[in-house]
Amino acid sequence: MRMEAANTFVPGELFRSPLASLRLAVKRGLDIFVASLMLLTLWPALLVFAALVWRRTGGAVLFRHRRVGRNGQPFDCLKFRTMVLDADAMLRDLLESCPDARAEWAETGKLRDDPRVLGRVGRLLRRYSLDELPQIFNVMRGDMSLVGPRPVIHSELAHYDVNLRWYLAARPGLTGPWQVSGRNDIGYGERVALDVEYVRNLSLRRDALILARTPIAMLSGRGAY
Repeated sequence: MRMEAANTFVPGELFRSPLASLRLAVKRGLDIFVASLMLLTLWPALLVFAALVWRRTGGAVLFRHRRVGRNGQPFDCLKFRTMVLDADAMLRDLLESCPDARAEWAETGKLRDDPRVLGRVGRLLRRYSLDELPQIFNVMRGDMSLVGPRPVIHSELAHYDVNLRWYLAARPGLTGPWQVSGRNDIGYGERVALDVEYVRNLSLRRDALILARTPIAMLSGRGAY
């Protein structure tokens, strides 16, 4: 990966103009307002999902996964746990023993038929992206935005290459262009292109359109596994 740009470029410089700074401030204010409404509305569902996961795991309800945020700052991205507790060890064994799974993982970082999923509860939460609802708390804390690039792990930054600065310039999103455009059904190159195009043309109107499309994308379950 060409890291020279990341080492010499300050991502915040992309949004230094007064208009861009105002747009980001309004975006952050809307994040807090809408996320607060979501918590007030969805807290009964969150409790139900937490209880279903607790019943399967015996207590481990949330999964914290280290992701890269704005300006390269790492943060713990929250999800409902949808995999068995020894998922990492099971994945290592699977990738060592199954060439097809190893190739799929190298290409997408996902497995369509993942044996680590917590039965019907895990499949339900993953299919309809309900496992990502705890990220509302990430939005409230400022780790994430309601709309933005998909939060990635450090090893995925290599896919952005010279466009890395665009990913690092924005907060990752609870939803975003990738989530409403097919999710895992699209390749990594297109995923990066969607993220870069979103940040380069940041728009509150577009955020509203993506938010409006998100429930439809969730219900369709397209590309969610």
